[in-house]
Amino acid sequence: MYDYIIVGAGSAGCVLANRLSEDPRCRVLLLEAGPRDRNPFIHMPAGLARLVNNRRINWNLYTEPEPALDGRRLWWPRGKVLGGSSSINAMCYVRGVAADYDGWAAAGATGWSWDDVLPWFLRGEANSRGASALHGDAGPLSVSDLRHHNPLSDAFIDAAVQAGHPRNDDFNGAGQLGVGLYQVTQRDGARCSSATAYLRPARGRRNLTVLTGAQARMLSFQGDAANGIYFHHHGEHRHASATTEVILSAGAIHSPQLLMLSGVGPAQRLRGHGITPRTDLPGVGGNLQDHLDICTLRHTHPGVSYDRSNQARIAFDYFLRGRRGAGSSNIAEAGGFARSPLAPDAHADVQFHFVPAMLDDHGRHRLAGDGYTLHACALHPRSRGRIHLRDADPASPPRIEANYLGDADGHDLAMMKACVRMSREILRQPAFDRWRGAPIFPGRDDLDDAALTAFIRAKAETIYHPVGTCAMGQHRDAVVDPQLRVHGLRRLRVVDASVMPTLVSGNTNAPTLMLAERAADWIRSASTRN
Repeated sequence: MYDYIIVGAGSAGCVLANRLSEDPRCRVLLLEAGPRDRNPFIHMPAGLARLVNNRRINWNLYTEPEPALDGRRLWWPRGKVLGGSSSINAMCYVRGVAADYDGWAAAGATGWSWDDVLPWFLRGEANSRGASALHGDAGPLSVSDLRHHNPLSDAFIDAAVQAGHPRNDDFNGAGQLGVGLYQVTQRDGARCSSATAYLRPARGRRNLTVLTGAQARMLSFQGDAANGIYFHHHGEHRHASATTEVILSAGAIHSPQLLMLSGVGPAQRLRGHGITPRTDLPGVGGNLQDHLDICTLRHTHPGVSYDRSNQARIAFDYFLRGRRGAGSSNIAEAGGFARSPLAPDAHADVQFHFVPAMLDDHGRHRLAGDGYTLHACALHPRSRGRIHLRDADPASPPRIEANYLGDADGHDLAMMKACVRMSREILRQPAFDRWRGAPIFPGRDDLDDAALTAFIRAKAETIYHPVGTCAMGQHRDAVVDPQLRVHGLRRLRVVDASVMPTLVSGNTNAPTLMLAERAADWIRSASTRN
């Protein structure tokens, strides 16, 4: 018996576990399907390259065949470990821009404007540069400058400036446009995941129980109120009861899946799987959005990129010499934000991540030689997909229909072509003259429009930012209200990236942490009132 049950110990779940258990009168249970975050390559930033094929800590999901991407099934890695995807991501700390959140509020997510959310970003942040009007320095989450970066990352920044982009040393500062090195969620050269930042300091509290290897199966209800969770743990089927609230923080794929398995979702679809609908919420699983990414790769001469680095030496330097050297690199060291010719306003609609190594198929396909990679994604896609149940078995992975490039007017494809053109413009600048080798992807520099389209359909991939499948608002397809309570039910909230109505202008980990900070305050306030 607990006051609160939190399902999912990812970016949001770890925040909630910490903040709710600060009250010693509250009994909190945190369930995580994956293991503890003991793998040393989680904590060495550059170790993320060694985690790519580790299925023990990765849900290893795939989309259904994507019609606009040559029918390919795209790989969707998601963290299945304490810290969730914040334990396997590239650690870039990006909030988005004020217009993102003002847009949420204007569309019905009352209380989520930029002025509303900024204090919660500040509360969570401990920026190594110190406090300011836009940064905090006393929160649990360490945000710092990189200790090490590759000369090719400097070349990218110089080349982008030569292509007309301004320098920017703080993408979360007064303006987002420009190029520079990313600030990262690291503490003293080590990854600062949500498990490190929020869960580790709370693990000693007697009122917090953390169960790993605990796979949620279905919510339980008493009337219209959630009162617990059925889960599978160490070979046994178990149930835990919650007297105050059940909170789903299982992410944009698994939170809607768990709702639907529990009879909350599109009623007709649920009946088709033999599930009796409890609450007809057609928006559950819908509104799926993600940043589609296209990589431009070129060869370089041996000895500068990370492609053939001595990994044993890097690990030795890192672990035995004060977390220094290339082991402290987040790999995606530099990047930036830019306006394409299609940008409708003064804000960025393209984001770059530069990697001083060749990265094909998320690093799963190793290429011969040495090179560098420039990622580019369109920040505001118009395409919308959906998460479906595959069947009524909680162990079955859900069906992910991302529907990339599926918008009716072709805007998203036009944006991806703009991304490739902007990437190639940067990589052809003089700053890369000393490093530039033969093109890899695309294989020629003179692609016409048809060839460019074919390249995108053959090579575009996710850059790991799915959101929106339990969107907040008051409209017909909204799943949660602006305080993240599930419509039509009591004592049930969703707190993770699935509640975002639309994608923010950048990486989604920092906004997810902010969501959880804000929600924790509401939950504790509601408990006090009751």
